[in-house]
Amino acid sequence: MDTTYNGWANWETWNVALWIGNDEGLYQEARRLARRGRTYQDLVAMLYDCGSTETPDGCRWDDPKIDGIEINDMMEELCE
Repeated sequence: MDTTYNGWANWETWNVALWIGNDEGLYQEARRLARRGRTYQDLVAMLYDCGSTETPDGCRWDDPKIDGIEINDMMEELCE
């Protein structure tokens, strides 16, 4: 039985990945950070510095349920 959410660890991880992948500004920033060897936590810090604490769907960028490894892998794939 598949216990993932649309192939992601959970809804929170999927939602963050969805917004990073579908918002041009977030996409470009995630890509820029990944190219510099930075991680999702760096993206979260930048978002908080800009006043954004959650996705438009209400998921906090720093929700402890988010699988940071999955998001970091996704960010690395943006550079390929």
